[in-house]
Amino acid sequence: MMDVKLKYSPRDLQKGMHMQQRMKEFTMEEGAIKALLKRAQYGHISTIGSDGYPYAVAVHFVYYNEKIFFHGLPKGEKLDNISKCSKVCFSVDEMKGLMVDGLESPCKAYTEYESVVIRGDARVVEDIVLKQIVLREIIRKYMPLDPEMPVPEKMEGATAVIEVSIGRITGKYHR
Repeated sequence: MMDVKLKYSPRDLQKGMHMQQRMKEFTMEEGAIKALLKRAQYGHISTIGSDGYPYAVAVHFVYYNEKIFFHGLPKGEKLDNISKCSKVCFSVDEMKGLMVDGLESPCKAYTEYESVVIRGDARVVEDIVLKQIVLREIIRKYMPLDPEMPVPEKMEGATAVIEVSIGRITGKYHR
């Protein structure tokens, strides 16, 4: 397994650098971050639009070689935004349930969850070998009954693969 490098050390988190109180108390360890990135069925990629507003969209993705990869059409708002500004935010989350037993007030209700937020830079993968490897990983993740199903050559050429290099990654949970 590859190591995910956290921007903040556990000591920084204890000191409260750049983190809310709950984030300091419920920071996910690297192994838990990787596990969520491996099992999450979709994530959200956020780009900066030409109008200056954030643009977020759900994508199927894989966590491979310490990077996030997703695929899509070779044209569209998401790719236009990335071509103008490579800075992106990628997030995944998993709600496990509501914690409401024995509550006397709705203000005391909590959600059991895990979430990961990644800030990084995105680019379109031009290397055909890497593109084929990533498409194969996507098929393995989303087509588990037939993970070796071939990608039609025509579809391979008509599909964009985007790589997100991780600059900063944080994970938070509540149980």
